[in-house]
Amino acid sequence: METLEFIIYPDGRVQEKVTGIMGASCAEVTAAIEAHLGQVLSQDTTSEYYAQPLQQALSTTQTAYSEW
Repeated sequence: METLEFIIYPDGRVQEKVTGIMGASCAEVTAAIEAHLGQVLSQDTTSEYYAQPLQQALSTTQTAYSEW
């Protein structure tokens, strides 16, 4: 489940936390929001940022039959 969490502090700072999005695509999701919020002071990446989507390889077995 993809979630965006925002904490707005009394001094106007906004902390944004993204969960459930694998890889660097989280930056694409938040770019428009950050453009409206203002200057980004820092970014911390989580383990989800470095995670790679699972890919399963299809293996096919080909059996040759001889004609006796």
